[in-house]
Amino acid sequence: MDIAIDLGSDRTRVFLENKGIVLDEASVVTYDVDSGEIYAVGNDAYKMIGKTPAGIKAMHPLDSGVISHSELVEDMVSILLKEVCTAKIVMPRVVASIPCDVTEVEKRAVVNAVSSFGVRKVYLIESPKAAALGCGLDISSPHGVLIADIGSGTADIAVISLGGISVSKSVKHAGCAIDEEIVKYIRKKYNLIIGTNMAEACKKEVGCVKIPIEQKTFKVKGRDAVSGLPRFVEVGYSDMKPVVKEIADDIVNAIKDLLEKTPPELIGDIHSDGIILTGGLAKLTGLAKMISETTKLKVRVHKEASDCVIMGCGKAIKYINDFENPRKNSISPFLEAY
Repeated sequence: MDIAIDLGSDRTRVFLENKGIVLDEASVVTYDVDSGEIYAVGNDAYKMIGKTPAGIKAMHPLDSGVISHSELVEDMVSILLKEVCTAKIVMPRVVASIPCDVTEVEKRAVVNAVSSFGVRKVYLIESPKAAALGCGLDISSPHGVLIADIGSGTADIAVISLGGISVSKSVKHAGCAIDEEIVKYIRKKYNLIIGTNMAEACKKEVGCVKIPIEQKTFKVKGRDAVSGLPRFVEVGYSDMKPVVKEIADDIVNAIKDLLEKTPPELIGDIHSDGIILTGGLAKLTGLAKMISETTKLKVRVHKEASDCVIMGCGKAIKYINDFENPRKNSISPFLEAY
């Protein structure tokens, strides 16, 4: 039985062949700073962010889509995979997703993290290509498809044709960067200190780039910067729009730049089909409409946007044998194998 894994800055997902998605946990590790002992990983560790005593730290070991603390990621992957992989799975082959613009060192970090579980071979696939597979698209056809996979760490945008990426662009700040901006904004405007978890919840509830007709508010809880006492404020769409818009503009501009570099024949295909958005941030209120108005193209958000990459990695498992024993005119979605 083979495995697919999506190591995201915010969530880690695992797909087992013939079973589907069997794990969806936060990419967080809680550990002892001095000894390095792991206390918790995944959702249990996520609940500890901002609540740990001195000497114990809870953190995201992946930043901007790449591994920033390799040893912690290796421990996290090993622990999470042991939870879902039975003893019957011995030395599996693994499909792992990576952002578009990664260095050889960053690729190796992903391979080493996955290999820590004990695997036969690791097959790397770019996130937009995996997302296209997850959307049910035929990436092997000579037809251009523009996919924008907008996650927590990065926004990976690519035009795919004949199983490969024609042009691509990666924005190294997305959902997590918005959380940090919300923390700064709430402190500056309301003199209220909040954590990133509260900021993320606020983004999910009232984050937007266009203010919808139906108004909504979210109660942000934190510590008063002057008195030090607990306090809360209610924020709405109008508060979040200026905070979110700058990062959303960067993503939209990246899509425009990509279109300018796309070959004319592929542009014709994209004009007919439009742009497909995947990833957790794709559902941000007004983002699809903003992209559509700027590019003058149809834009649709996949109904299972958050799971497209891991589903695509799972579907890519069937290509492993073809990659190992290539047939004439066969097209493989994999970038490399280690």
